[in-house]
Amino acid sequence: VQLQASGGGTVQVGDSLRLSCSPSGGTLSVYGMGWYRQGTGLEREFVAAIRLKSGSAMYSPSFKGRFTISRNSAKNTVYLDLNSLKSEDSGVYVCAARESSGIEWWNDMDYWGKGTLVTVSS
Repeated sequence: VQLQASGGGTVQVGDSLRLSCSPSGGTLSVYGMGWYRQGTGLEREFVAAIRLKSGSAMYSPSFKGRFTISRNSAKNTVYLDLNSLKSEDSGVYVCAARESSGIEWWNDMDYWGKGTLVTVSS
């Protein structure tokens, strides 16, 4: 099973993008999914995560307000809406999934995708 992220591209400062992520190649029992950003030369950082059944979401304070995570639980698909993009938002956005609950489960994911590249130009 792989996680396929899509929706990245090259946009201008202030633009918006919607990223999508869903599993392929098999079925996956998912408790929650999340998005992470890997900037060039930077460590991967947590963006947001969502519980698939309840829809409850959590955000890194750095991204709350401009980015919105949502899901289609029937399809095990998670979305990330990126609004008012800034040049520093550029990077590879990676999605991940976890099969079970846990304390701060978004920091201990079971499956990782390869990500989709977002480039914000000024």
